[in-house]
Amino acid sequence: MADTSTPVESMPVRVFGGPTALFEYGGLRFLTDPTFDAPREYPVPNGLLTKTAPAAAAPADLGRIDVVLLSHDQHPDNLDESGRALLAGVPLTLTTPGGGERLGAGARGLADWESVDLDRPGGGTVTVTGVPALHGPGAREEVEPFTGQVVGFVLTGRDLPTVYVSGDNASLELVGQIAERFGPVDTAVLFAGAPRFTRLFDGALIVLDSAQAAEAAKLLGARRVVPVHYDSWGHFTEGRDELVAAFTDAGLLDRLDLGERG
Repeated sequence: MADTSTPVESMPVRVFGGPTALFEYGGLRFLTDPTFDAPREYPVPNGLLTKTAPAAAAPADLGRIDVVLLSHDQHPDNLDESGRALLAGVPLTLTTPGGGERLGAGARGLADWESVDLDRPGGGTVTVTGVPALHGPGAREEVEPFTGQVVGFVLTGRDLPTVYVSGDNASLELVGQIAERFGPVDTAVLFAGAPRFTRLFDGALIVLDSAQAAEAAKLLGARRVVPVHYDSWGHFTEGRDELVAAFTDAGLLDRLDLGERG
C-alpha cells in the first residue's frame, strides 16, 4: 500500500490542453496522451474531430520524457501527428495490447491488471499497472468495436503516493473495481469533458462527465483530482466551469486541482 503521508503537493502536474499532462513520479517523467498539433480538423468514421486551441507548450519545451502513458492510439484527440512523432524519442510507451502491436518498437501493451516494473534513477522501482477502461456505455463487446481498446494506469512504489490515470473511461463500475484494488488514491488524473456524438451510442457519454468525475473521486477516496480531456476540442460538451460546479456540489472542491498550465 502507498505511503499516504507523502504530500501530493510534492508531485506537480503540468497540463497542456486536451488529455496531455506531465508529471514526475519516483524520479521518472511521465507524459499522458500526447497531443501537440495546431488547431485543425481530423476526419474520423463518425464525422470530424475539431481541435479548437493549441497546446500550452511544444514538445521541445517538455524536457526529458521517460514514459508515455497512452490510453489508446486510435483517435487523434489522444494521439495526434505531433504526438506520434514525439513517441520516437521516448524510451517507453505503455498502452493497450493492440496499440503495443501497432506502434512497434518502444511500445508495450498492458492487459487489464498487468504490471510492469520500471527502474527508478535513484534505485528501486515504480510499478505501472494497466487497469480497465471503457470508451462508451454498455458492455465491452458492445463498445470496443466502435471506439476500440482503452487502458488506464495505476502507479505505485515504495514510499510513493498512489496515482491513477483514467484514460478515456466512461464506466464508474470500473472505477469502483480499481478503487477496491488500489484505493485510497492520492492523485487521480481523470479524463472528463463529457464528449458525445449523436451518431455514436445514441449520443451517450463516451468519457466521464463532470458529475461522474466527482463521483469517481469519491469512489477512489482521491485526495487530489487533476482533470484533463475537457478543453481544446470541439466534441467536449463540458469544461472547467462544469467541473468546478460539480465538485462544489459534491463537497469536493478542495480536492480539485486544475494543474499547472503549460
